[in-house]
Amino acid sequence: MRDDAARPDGGSDVLFGNAVRTPLPDRRAECLFHENMTAVAEGREWKAELLADPSVSVAKAYETEFERVAESFRRRLRHIAGDDYEDIARAYLRGEREDLTGELTAYYIEGLWRIQQRSTVSEMLFFPLILRYPDSFTMNLRFAAAHSTTESVRFESPQHGDVDDDAPHTQQYFDESQYEQDRAAEYLRETAGIIREQFPHPDEVPFSERKYGGIVSAGGRHDSEFTEMLTRVRPDPDRFSEPVSESTLVPAGEEAEWTEKRYLPAAKVII
Repeated sequence: MRDDAARPDGGSDVLFGNAVRTPLPDRRAECLFHENMTAVAEGREWKAELLADPSVSVAKAYETEFERVAESFRRRLRHIAGDDYEDIARAYLRGEREDLTGELTAYYIEGLWRIQQRSTVSEMLFFPLILRYPDSFTMNLRFAAAHSTTESVRFESPQHGDVDDDAPHTQQYFDESQYEQDRAAEYLRETAGIIREQFPHPDEVPFSERKYGGIVSAGGRHDSEFTEMLTRVRPDPDRFSEPVSESTLVPAGEEAEWTEKRYLPAAKVII
């Protein structure tokens, strides 16, 4: 997706209070879902390696992760709408079409545009929730007017701060920042394992043990401070009473409400 075309005309409230529910009708669909979630875990591990490398900036680590996320979104968008997904999303946002395909493409493109901003905009938290059910999974792309959760790991990025190279304690600041980045890198590696655990390959884990799984994660920035969080979420087994045959928008669900109350600081709102 081109940088100048990443955000469709006008923006949208299609993200607010909504999730995308996608069916998992067979082994092939399950394998594809597993592959996508494995790619998310691998992207997290790669970001950890970059953060732990003193020669790589935090900005570069996040840019690299974004490209991996963007490619995953592009695959999903092409599956939903074909190669013309950007035009379809723009038409939906201009009110020229009201179909499900337009709604879904607008959801993913608006989400991707906001993800792209999260390492450049202060006080915007990316707070996605991904849940696996027996016959489907949901992706809830949320953003909050905050930069941290109640359980986030924090670390400094000197490249995003106003650092005077000649100041007395500059070297100490750089050393402490690298220590924090090393600690964050270890956290990212550990939590990548949670993603793999929650969304295993269908050939490796019995259906009874893999039919439910979930994660909530969060990443944000305030000036030169970055934050990361990821943890397990248990899906509500009674959430859906009807099967689904195609991707569709659904209400965010009680899991979204619970994680918002549990992990967001008081008075911080979903945007």
